[in-house]
Amino acid sequence: MKKIEAIFKPFKLDEVREALSEIGVSGLTVTEVKGFGRQKGHTELYRGAEYVVDFLPKVKVEVVVPDKLMESAIDGIVKAARTGKIGDGKIFVTSVEQVIRIRTGETDEAAI
Repeated sequence: MKKIEAIFKPFKLDEVREALSEIGVSGLTVTEVKGFGRQKGHTELYRGAEYVVDFLPKVKVEVVVPDKLMESAIDGIVKAARTGKIGDGKIFVTSVEQVIRIRTGETDEAAI
């Protein structure tokens, strides 16, 4: 099993959720986050004063999938989240050793 963490622009969330649903991903966790990468934030004008926004709003989607769905999940996220502009985000993939569903006690793939 793999845990996929994808951080991308908030307005792409619905498209990413739909892409994951289409390949059979049944659940995911979404967190509103802030951060910056190479673009180092940007400058905005507010009431005539210029200020730097260091941390840009993003969303982080976390999903655990069986190994056989990993590539299609990554492809779906990339296609749905890409705008072609700086700040599109990142995807991190890690191995998951064990999953336990608290309510039923199911483990591993049955618990996903």
